[in-house]
Amino acid sequence: MSKSEKELPSLSEAQLEIMNAVWQAGEATVTDVWNVIARTRPVARNTVLTLMDRLERKGWLKRRAAGQAHYYSAAVPRAATLEGVVQRLVDAAFAGSAEDLVLALLQGRGLSDEEVKRIRQLIDGARNRRKKP
Repeated sequence: MSKSEKELPSLSEAQLEIMNAVWQAGEATVTDVWNVIARTRPVARNTVLTLMDRLERKGWLKRRAAGQAHYYSAAVPRAATLEGVVQRLVDAAFAGSAEDLVLALLQGRGLSDEEVKRIRQLIDGARNRRKKP
């Protein structure tokens, strides 16, 4: 994560929801994001507009004007952002213990066989990278 990414303010749950919609789309208008969020919960379009404007001013989003429309894209990659979110969660909620985070996930919702297989592959890959000089 670059220095500028580390200096960005933390994302609220609503801001992260907007960022996820933008990351998924690659580039989106306020209406595009509003339509995605409105499928799961009631939200006013003006609320989405306000949040996206704030995210742009804070450096999370970039805005491009094309005629009357404004298109937003992420200024920070999803992977780098989630890395920071998870690190803050582990530090704050689990006293720095990744093991306790994983245990909470396993006890809270369980895993499908496919998830277990993918996670096992990720752990093996991380272990192999750590062993290489």
